[in-house]
Amino acid sequence: MKTVVITGSARGLGLEMAKEFRRNNCNVVISDLKEENLMSAKATLENINSEGKILTCICDVSKYDNLENLLNKALAEFNDIDIWINNAGVNQPQEAIYKCDVKAIDTVIDVDLKGAIYGSKVALTYMIEKHKGAIYNIEGYGSNDAHMLGLNLYGTSKRAVTYLTEALAQECEGTGVIVGKLAPGIMITDFTTHSLVNDNIKLSDKTKNVYNILGDTPETVAHFFVTRILTNNKNGSKINWLTNGKAFIRFLTAPFNKRNFFDTDGNIKK
Repeated sequence: MKTVVITGSARGLGLEMAKEFRRNNCNVVISDLKEENLMSAKATLENINSEGKILTCICDVSKYDNLENLLNKALAEFNDIDIWINNAGVNQPQEAIYKCDVKAIDTVIDVDLKGAIYGSKVALTYMIEKHKGAIYNIEGYGSNDAHMLGLNLYGTSKRAVTYLTEALAQECEGTGVIVGKLAPGIMITDFTTHSLVNDNIKLSDKTKNVYNILGDTPETVAHFFVTRILTNNKNGSKINWLTNGKAFIRFLTAPFNKRNFFDTDGNIKK
């Protein structure tokens, strides 16, 4: 039975991946900053029939000792870790980088970039000694060098995460450990419409139209990811949901396949 650790997994893509791993009879270790979020997520996971167990752990990925504690708690409970996913992330305020206050800059870089670096270091320190295991980092807007006002700080961190993951895969050649990237494309979650300070992000009609064409729910993406994570044995792989071919077909069929994830106020429909 495999044991999977997912950071930032009390909601969104992290929680949906935890559900899918549960359905595949894996032990799952979920983490979040708040106990109440973890208890809610655990209750949701317990509704899924599985041979695997659930462990919760409060973890701030911007703090290295928190990630060490996450690893140690997982090992104490399950004796091994097979898969580690650095999923925790925050969105930036919708403004130019020079207008972002220092606290916002620190938070985005600390969580989205340093969290992936710290998480990878903690997991690799354990896995390389065992000569086995898999680590996955989440790509995002900016990983492919795209630029957009209001997403450039976030994109900077994600471009760095892509470089980081490729570098780690190179460093792990011959160790028995694999490192890969997860590219979810556009997911329709609260992350899309709220920044790290929880203020609403006002999406333009043009942006909402693109999201309606290319976007998907985290449930859909998680199922795709987990199926491939559990069968992948190739170091340096990229598991890509929204391929160029898929995006082309979405735009081509958009006039006949109307989708709308947003209500009249621009919020995500529940």
